[in-house]
Amino acid sequence: MTLTRSVVLGSGSYLPSRVLSNADLAKRVDTSDEWIFQRTGIRERRIAAEGEMTSHLALMAARAALANAGVDTADIQLILLATSTPDYTFPATAVAVQAGLGITHGAAFDVQAVCSGFVFAIATADALLKAGGGKRALVIGAETFSRILDWDDRSTCVLFGDGAGAVVLEAQDLGAADTERGVLATRLRSDGRYQHKLYVDGGPSSTGTVGHLRMEGREVFRHAVGMITDVIEDVFRMTGYSAQDIQWFVPHQANKRIIDASAVKLGIAPDKVVITVDRHGNTSAASIPLALDAAVADGRIKRGDLILLEAMGGGFTWGATLLRW
Repeated sequence: MTLTRSVVLGSGSYLPSRVLSNADLAKRVDTSDEWIFQRTGIRERRIAAEGEMTSHLALMAARAALANAGVDTADIQLILLATSTPDYTFPATAVAVQAGLGITHGAAFDVQAVCSGFVFAIATADALLKAGGGKRALVIGAETFSRILDWDDRSTCVLFGDGAGAVVLEAQDLGAADTERGVLATRLRSDGRYQHKLYVDGGPSSTGTVGHLRMEGREVFRHAVGMITDVIEDVFRMTGYSAQDIQWFVPHQANKRIIDASAVKLGIAPDKVVITVDRHGNTSAASIPLALDAAVADGRIKRGDLILLEAMGGGFTWGATLLRW
């Protein structure tokens, strides 16, 4: 018996060099390191340099992932880029990455599900690979949220940062002894009734401007834990696993209080949770692959580990993926 699974071959990430600390922000808006850290768990975040676009961050992360996977650009048939901060309204930022890698075959496109984008992109790549749409896919999450922040709004400007992360997926026909490797299950959800609780107040067909990020923070927090745990419980039911079976929980890095509350509700031990929000802030679609690569780089995530990914973003969108590394 054989079963086709999308297996992770490698990961990579990239962070801009500029560090913006809470103390730096306190010089601009009425806030403090203590105020930000107590409410979010964030100490600092990275900010893209002038002229450094989302495609530049994505390209660096993609190259790192390809090197880690030992895969040549000629072997990539699909590029999926999760982002809410594209270089341009069109074309897709993914094609800029494709061109930067020197790839002229296959397909490249963006996935827009805000902070849930990477989970949605993994699900899309998994489905395409299993359907014969290619052998290998490059799945990237990249954001320059600093470009859409209102830097006078302390309720939002303290939360977000820039960065990119990526993984290489390969469709593998696995034998009976190894069918548990790769992407095991994904559950995606959205509910447009909540779109104005976390959104950008601009766009080509509404205002003709880029706009700024707006958020009802308390409302987002109130919905987050319930929505997140709902899809996680679904993937556990789909696979027969439980919170006790996983080695690592890699959540969207939005707010440490949300992460902690979700882990407690699910019964996931704190030492199984990968946390990078303290030094990255909320990097939206980039946050999960950035956290994944950090845990791979420091040796925590190893071959055979069962890993749970989850995210929630504007829309609302939310989703979870269970995979065997």
